[in-house]
Amino acid sequence: MSPELVVQLLRDALLTAFWLALPLLAIGFAVGILMSLVQIVTSIQDSAFSTVPRLIAFLAAILLFLPWMVNRSAGYAAQVLANLGQYAR
Repeated sequence: MSPELVVQLLRDALLTAFWLALPLLAIGFAVGILMSLVQIVTSIQDSAFSTVPRLIAFLAAILLFLPWMVNRSAGYAAQVLANLGQYAR
């Protein structure tokens, strides 16, 4: 296996992991910022006030993006398995 092939394989794996995590991280970030702004405006300093909506947003995002995430990860796995002979050289 050539070094270029190893670099390409690792690059594809990291990019796939990045794209799978991006929607959840973006929604978590947006809800976290929104809840922090609400806490600043209302002067509520309860930790459950920010945690519960963030967890609900993560659950909704997982349910919304799960088919796309499974499709993307299955496509990556199929690509790796299809090129398995090339990796063994």
